[in-house]
Amino acid sequence: MDINTLKGAVPDEVLAQIPGVMEKFQINTPLRLCHFLAQCAHESGNFKAVSENLNYGAKGLLGTFKKYFPTEAKALQYERKPEKIANLVYASRMGNGDEASGDGFKYRGRGYIQLTGKVNYESFDKVVEENVTETPDLVATKYPLLSAAWFWNSRTLNTLSDKGATDADVTAITKKVNGGTHGLEDRITKFKKFYSILKTS
Repeated sequence: MDINTLKGAVPDEVLAQIPGVMEKFQINTPLRLCHFLAQCAHESGNFKAVSENLNYGAKGLLGTFKKYFPTEAKALQYERKPEKIANLVYASRMGNGDEASGDGFKYRGRGYIQLTGKVNYESFDKVVEENVTETPDLVATKYPLLSAAWFWNSRTLNTLSDKGATDADVTAITKKVNGGTHGLEDRITKFKKFYSILKTS
């Protein structure tokens, strides 16, 4: 498999990170890599977003985080305050401390598949040399693809990828990545694009 055939289909900085991902997490067949890149590309807006955007207005908070913002009055107190929003919605779960701890914002989503929560940062920490628990921005700046591959591996998605290249296969993987089928059409389109490039390389 010649990953250089992907040049132009993925940004150069992503292409440069692929060999490390292939080696460390065995994302090393055309099927595995195409499924993986399709999910990463969708989750990150074509590899553009490496950090979660929590700059919600009140309406967005009421729609996205209804559980935490049951009233418009509360939503108005938090709107356009990303740090405050993260510290509330991610408090006391995924290994984070309470709202006052600041863990919610510190361990907000980063990387191409949005690594979120202190417990996930601590687990990812074990596969890299730097201390990403102490310096979580490294996930966005240095390890956006490797952190996504760690997540991929933790959900045994290589096994699902090996099953095939059908829309049903992409759907099964999407459910594991997303918890549902949000953006499924785009994920299928991206998979087909990558697979058409790599399957004959």
